[in-house]
Amino acid sequence: FWLMKSEPDEVSIDDLAAARDRIVPWFGVRNYQARNFMRDAMAVGDLAFFYHSGYTEPGIAGICEVCSEPYPDATQFVAVDPYFDPKSSPEKPRWWLRDVRFVKKTPYLTLAELRSYPELANMRLLARGNRLSITPVSDAEWAFITQQLMERQ
Repeated sequence: FWLMKSEPDEVSIDDLAAARDRIVPWFGVRNYQARNFMRDAMAVGDLAFFYHSGYTEPGIAGICEVCSEPYPDATQFVAVDPYFDPKSSPEKPRWWLRDVRFVKKTPYLTLAELRSYPELANMRLLARGNRLSITPVSDAEWAFITQQLMERQ
């Protein structure tokens, strides 16, 4: 299980739900550890919490599913793109992405609410100084959060 952060003005859970085939490429990751999670550790069929970051009140907005193998993020090659990387080339790409598919929109669970649960005290998202856009979620954390979301429906 994973938690994947997206700024809602770039791609929101509603954008994913409205996308063609309800699939979008998870582009723009420019942190090596997050890239390695996506490239090396994720698998097709893995589920992830879709997390709105850079928002007045960040939080979990839905669930998505990894639905592709990793492939080079084309934004790294476009000089006018904010995610351009002049040290990358099509022959030796540095940045990878995966496609994700919409599973469902959930009741919004804020970062403050997540912090309030002692059961999530060790969750990577909540670690001091964590800024990763993609983090693993343990089986126990996934079960606890999905239970909280089900209780709100």
